[in-house]
Amino acid sequence: MKHINAEDIREMDKIFRLNLINSCTGYKSANLIATKSNSGGANVAVFSSVTHMGSNPPLLGFITRPKDVARNTYKNIKENSFFTINHIQENMIESAHQTAAKYEEEISEFQKTGLEEEYLDGFFAPYVKQSGVKLGCKYVNEYAIKENGTTLIIGAIEHVYFDESIQAPDGWLRLDDASTVAVNGLDGYALPTLLDRFHYARPGQEIKSFFKRAD
Repeated sequence: MKHINAEDIREMDKIFRLNLINSCTGYKSANLIATKSNSGGANVAVFSSVTHMGSNPPLLGFITRPKDVARNTYKNIKENSFFTINHIQENMIESAHQTAAKYEEEISEFQKTGLEEEYLDGFFAPYVKQSGVKLGCKYVNEYAIKENGTTLIIGAIEHVYFDESIQAPDGWLRLDDASTVAVNGLDGYALPTLLDRFHYARPGQEIKSFFKRAD
């Protein structure tokens, strides 16, 4: 097994280090965050840092990079508090990846990538029409991460949209049925396949699967 230490990492070529460290932590969520400025300009960008923060109240978080250059997503959220989280599906990966390109602020990624704006139930920020799982969120708080200049944004989930066929009776969503993809590193997209699902783990209790396995 190859071993790389902290000194090795510091001495690496920038791009090599970026690819290694972004992929070695495992698969990440693949989402498009869409916002709109108060002047009406829509923005959509790919994020791999969205994570669950709690279910009561329903909160999520994501990381924005240092604000030493224009960050349209952050700017729009600070203007009006609203944003949407949209799962990236298998048939969207090329368009979703293109949103990472550095377009000028006045140019909407929706116009350049073929992704479509969708407005639902009077929510201010646009959703991505092609996405099969969409969350409407409102800014709650932010925390500066002084170690690298990034910011953790906390949002409250106010709306959830998905096809009813992917939901189990206990509320759980089977995301492989929605063709939701994951990100490996910065630019690798993978389609996860469910292997099993287990009941709540308790000490001294037999591990039980929700599914009957073939012998």
